[in-house]
Amino acid sequence: MPERNGHLLRVGFTASRKIGGAVERNRAKRRLRAAAQAVLPLYGLPGNDYVLVARRETLTRPFDGLIGDLKSALAAAHAKLRSQPGDNR
Repeated sequence: MPERNGHLLRVGFTASRKIGGAVERNRAKRRLRAAAQAVLPLYGLPGNDYVLVARRETLTRPFDGLIGDLKSALAAAHAKLRSQPGDNR
């Protein structure tokens, strides 16, 4: 699990059969794990859980693209969290 500021970040990975067979699903999850290991320690918020869902493009997208996609998704999710009333993150 990635760690930030001494707090563990929980993250899960999923890939449905739409991705392909077991080999393709496992490869997609491995790529997501590597991207999460690179990005979440820097951009993840302690106290939040993250679930990364593989898509078919996860198999063919350049790794730099996956990193950029994850950073963008985190920024959007965190902005949405900040906009919720009663939440002071």
